[in-house]
Amino acid sequence: MNIPTSQALFEKANQFIPGGVNSPVRAFKAVGGTPLFIKSAKGPYIFDEDGNRYLELINSWGPMILGHGHELVEKAVSDAVQHSFSFGAPTRREVEMAERIVGMVPSVEKVRMVNSGTEATMSAIRVARGFTGRDKIIKFEGCYHGHADSFLIAAGSGAVTFGTPDSPGVPKGVAQDTLTAPYNNLEAVQLLVDANPGQIAAIIIEPVVGNMGCVLPETGFLEGLRSICDKEGIIYIFDEVMTGFRLSKGGAQERFGVLPDMTTLGKIIGGGMPVGAYGGKEEIMNYVSPAGPVYQAGTLSGNPIAMAAGLAMLDYLDTHQEIYLQLDQSGVKLAQGFRASMEKLGLNYTVNQIGSMYTLFFTDQVVRDFPSAKSSDLGLYGKYFHAMLNRGIYLGASQFESMFLSTALEDSHLEEIMRANEESLKEILAEHP
Repeated sequence: MNIPTSQALFEKANQFIPGGVNSPVRAFKAVGGTPLFIKSAKGPYIFDEDGNRYLELINSWGPMILGHGHELVEKAVSDAVQHSFSFGAPTRREVEMAERIVGMVPSVEKVRMVNSGTEATMSAIRVARGFTGRDKIIKFEGCYHGHADSFLIAAGSGAVTFGTPDSPGVPKGVAQDTLTAPYNNLEAVQLLVDANPGQIAAIIIEPVVGNMGCVLPETGFLEGLRSICDKEGIIYIFDEVMTGFRLSKGGAQERFGVLPDMTTLGKIIGGGMPVGAYGGKEEIMNYVSPAGPVYQAGTLSGNPIAMAAGLAMLDYLDTHQEIYLQLDQSGVKLAQGFRASMEKLGLNYTVNQIGSMYTLFFTDQVVRDFPSAKSSDLGLYGKYFHAMLNRGIYLGASQFESMFLSTALEDSHLEEIMRANEESLKEILAEHP
């Protein structure tokens, strides 16, 4: 009997890589089974090492907003590699990228390139602490800001208690400087601020959460945080690694009309290549070395190949803003189709959607925060994941992930996804009436 190539690769990977993967969610532990090893992708499709084709709704966790292998991005990369891969010195494209970001993101006056979303958020927190002279930060349950120590903190037992490390290797001292509040709960944030007067350097938030599934801010929540930060001299940070340039040309902050003091950006500004950035008000960013005393550096920051890919992507988004209407229409059509199927089948699961981001939660609760997201039936999601996979639709291998649409998805693709969704729900219903 021939072993599928993906299975063979996973078995081999486990000999050399912890858990067989280089990022945990790829291991399929939340849904069961063996992860697919991807060989190539084009447009709305990915192809695995066994030759199977899937319509995919991950898009490298957000950046492939134009679909895979867009010709403009491919050409930009091809042209750039003719001049070598890395210099560790300034390049013209870094300046052009910075200018483009400042021109597109409403709150950003200066920006620094880094190599990942984790680097961006870690650096932004350091700058906020340096600028304010304070140590503590507030983050929100269910929001993921990368794997820096300050962010791997679980909530304490009450609104004003210290957090505890979520992972071995995170010092308790770091955990004591990270306070955790429930998402969409202004009262809890105010309690934390009142209990730690003059000690909070920053509040960091995913303005639309993508890492407990897609969860939207309730009316007045982002604005309320802005008011608290203004009153208390706290730096307000939007983590737009997922939402930046996706929910609108200027990200979530443009869509909601709420401007943070600092913004972190990620994969999309490299066209999907490894890259990140953090930016904000000029007076804050001037605290970054060599202009100021807060040190942050990186040999590969502003990598010329990533900058070329990202510039091609952002230039296209900036000059073709009609794509945001297309993405919104696709998101609404898919969400409405899912809800119609559930109504027909007598199911009462929850679909959260905004623009080109969505999640189907296997719960009948309104999902507005991490506890309500965790009310989902994870076993059912695992069955749904594999039912969709068997029908040629590749989803995130966890209930707690947002899906991301691309402009490469045409109406026929959306219809195929909706058919697969209804058939998969019927299959689950037959097994679990």
